[in-house]
Amino acid sequence: MRTLLRLFCLLLLAPVCAGFAVILYYHLPYDRQAREVAFSVQRGEPFREISRNLAEEELLRFPDLFTVLARLQGLDQQVKAGEYLFDSSWNPAGILGALSHGRVVLQKLTVPEGLTVRQISALMGLQGLAEPGEVLALSRDPEFLRELGLEGASLEGFLFPDTYHFARGLPAREMLKHMVDRFHEVYDSGMREKQQAMGHTLLEVVTLASIVEKESGHGEEKPLVASVLHNRLARGMLLQCDPTVIYGLEDFGGRLTRSHLRTPHPYNTYVHPGLPPGPIANPGLDSLRAVLEPERTTYLYFVSKNDGTHHFSTNLRDHNRAVDKYQRGGR
Repeated sequence: MRTLLRLFCLLLLAPVCAGFAVILYYHLPYDRQAREVAFSVQRGEPFREISRNLAEEELLRFPDLFTVLARLQGLDQQVKAGEYLFDSSWNPAGILGALSHGRVVLQKLTVPEGLTVRQISALMGLQGLAEPGEVLALSRDPEFLRELGLEGASLEGFLFPDTYHFARGLPAREMLKHMVDRFHEVYDSGMREKQQAMGHTLLEVVTLASIVEKESGHGEEKPLVASVLHNRLARGMLLQCDPTVIYGLEDFGGRLTRSHLRTPHPYNTYVHPGLPPGPIANPGLDSLRAVLEPERTTYLYFVSKNDGTHHFSTNLRDHNRAVDKYQRGGR
């Protein structure tokens, strides 16, 4: 009789002890001495594989039990891909909470004004955020452009220069969409009203702003540069902008030649009248505003003074004198 009673007590206590052991497992750390570990989760990776990888990194014990506990809570399907920073003092509950809530390490991506899509794709590649080839392909994908509501043949001009924070593993299309959304956030209704009043399309404004961005790095000068572009277009003059020529060259070596200026590619504004087919860079807010709010001038020319600023002229004779002074040493 005593044997049966003991067996009955053991049967009652076994689930209690097992449950207590599971609770201890779930809330006790692998190691109380913190040791940071960078841990990556790939998109679509099975949870069982994630558990085993955590065990291999000595972040938890009993990966199969960890998988079961996650499934019982329905959290195994909520894991977010990306890079995590764990340490060995975390318990399984903390690790699972971080995975299911997507508490990933965010990578800082700073896009300066005036970068091209190609340069941005290279920057994203250097920081391990995306394959440059994939970014370039998406930037020219007609279906993706339609999805984003953009006219033109490329994302060029619409990846707004700013500082972003992205998780590794985030699809390239989501990062690009975020940059385009930022453009639409900055290019507000007031700017759109000014664009419509000028009779320009959004693509034309961004194209002009990209030229202003490449021609001048001084914010106070940009409305003057914009006024020259507007004045030349109004008179039917060629824009004759070096940056547009450079943009259309496949392998530009850093020195613009007369031969380059005569090369009849679509972006050569020394050969083709009007605006080039699209933006030549991604302009910042100052350049966009300069196009929509240009200075009222009669300037038709400008030349670099070799100190980051420009000399502006209203006629060719004065312009040639300025070129002699600033570019030819007074010859």
